[in-house]
Amino acid sequence: MLSIRHISKTFNPGTLNAKTAIQDLSLEVADRDFISIVGSNGAGKSSLFNAIAGSFFTDSGSIHLDGEDITLQPEYIRARKIGRLFQDPLLGTAPGMTIEENLALAAGRGGWFSHITKEDRNLFRERLALLNMGLEDRMQQPVGLLSGGQRQALTLMMATFNPPALLLLDEHTAALDPATAEKVLELTKNIVETNGLTCLMITHNMQSALDLGNRTLMMNQGGIIYDVKGEERQHLQVSDLLILFREAAGKNLDNDRMLLSE
Repeated sequence: MLSIRHISKTFNPGTLNAKTAIQDLSLEVADRDFISIVGSNGAGKSSLFNAIAGSFFTDSGSIHLDGEDITLQPEYIRARKIGRLFQDPLLGTAPGMTIEENLALAAGRGGWFSHITKEDRNLFRERLALLNMGLEDRMQQPVGLLSGGQRQALTLMMATFNPPALLLLDEHTAALDPATAEKVLELTKNIVETNGLTCLMITHNMQSALDLGNRTLMMNQGGIIYDVKGEERQHLQVSDLLILFREAAGKNLDNDRMLLSE
């Protein structure tokens, strides 16, 4: 489904500010895999997502999605097949447009001044009701007036309105309060399972890294140092992950936003 082979990326090469973000990284992702990714600050997690999404081209290696070589495809072309959420709830929606207009964009109906039919509105209302946030009764409200959690839930719905080949979640609950984050994570799980999506999720919550999906990756210094799934993963605790990271990386997991509670 997603095949990444020996990609590397160094920013400002040949200068004093040279920074290797990804180093000879390879990853095979099967159809319907839901993979959680954890790692220290600067481990290369977001850089990996940027490489997959086409935010920059890698220095070497290749990336294939559904058998198609997308290594040199521009970002706007890849966006047709790749959905992405960021940590900031303000990204991913148009604040000056209504909820209905944002959903019209996601559904391919246009945006401002687009022709939205009665059938469209009924569909939007049905989808919004699944969020269980009361947004189905507020479709004419500008998105900029929503709370962070409501906007992130709406962004998730928009990114998956037409199910993408690949969904990238870049710490999409990190800026939310614990109760809202839990609600958005449960919504994420339901949407991924219902639509049979292939999903990669960067998380700062170690327990979520074990609870969600079918596979967990650890990253350090631009590479993958641990990959676990199946029965072995089912028996792991957060304390086990910390030990495994220390053994593989030769240091303790260091992330100032990491939630380590079990």
